[in-house]
Amino acid sequence: MWVWMVLLTGCYHQSRTTPDAWNLTDDQLDSISFSTTHHYTQNYNFLVDADSLQLSTQAPDELPFDSVMLYRGDRVVVAEIMTMSNDTIDSVWVKVARDQASQGWVQETFLLKAVVPDDPISQFIRIFSDTHLLIFLAFLVLVVAAYSLNFLRRRNAYIVHFHDIPSVYPTLLTLLVAMSATLYASIQMFGAESWRHFYYNPTLNPFELPFHLSLFLTMVWALIIVLVAVVDDTFRRLSVVHALLYLGGLAAVCAVDYVVFSVSTLYYIGYLFLLVYCIFAVVRCRRTLTRKFVCGNCGQEIERKGRCPYCGAMNV
Repeated sequence: MWVWMVLLTGCYHQSRTTPDAWNLTDDQLDSISFSTTHHYTQNYNFLVDADSLQLSTQAPDELPFDSVMLYRGDRVVVAEIMTMSNDTIDSVWVKVARDQASQGWVQETFLLKAVVPDDPISQFIRIFSDTHLLIFLAFLVLVVAAYSLNFLRRRNAYIVHFHDIPSVYPTLLTLLVAMSATLYASIQMFGAESWRHFYYNPTLNPFELPFHLSLFLTMVWALIIVLVAVVDDTFRRLSVVHALLYLGGLAAVCAVDYVVFSVSTLYYIGYLFLLVYCIFAVVRCRRTLTRKFVCGNCGQEIERKGRCPYCGAMNV
């Protein structure tokens, strides 16, 4: 009988009294709702990226209006958020503060155009998402790449895809750049809201993100790892001068890949380009890796018998 009493007593568990995690105030619920749709909320830190930002020292429903100016490089924090339903331009007003003396209200539309999240990842994204910068880089990259590849061809130097070294890493790097650019443009088109959330809440941990963002971030990490392998393998196979020339040509090809695939994907033709480019790159890499001839004079690997492209000796 005592055994049953002990067992029955041991089976009963009285839970501890804990506060209700969802017993939130209306202001807290509004803050969570705003953060879900706008991806930032109170106490969020911004960096002024425009030349200047004008704030109204009074709330939008108060008169008279006075103003204070913020300038590029100023760090501000979101102090308060207000919704003005009768505002026909922008119903969301945000109060930001640089310090106790420099704080005020501004419409969200004007605020977000003038600031960037105070995080180096977000600032990097902001730079490479600028349309005017992308167009300028596209023109610059194509011109520099054309001159660089022509210079390397005339000097009979190694060039990825065309006169490549027997290594898989350079081709893998170019393919990763092309696929990353295609995926980045695809996220901009089909997952803009998730990318916007990542922009305001960046992380370098791919396991904390949705699948498409996790895949993109994994590609970025893979790019860094493969780049280290490329540099190490290139300097191991070539002299310093030829290695620097090869890496310069490889950088030009990667830059062209980024511009071409990030822009063409916006018009859906980038997916076809990516398929053709992958087949081309794999075929050329396989041909390079299967070289079986070595110059009898200088010892360099050559694609076929005949005159050596490096020293000019005839191999029969």
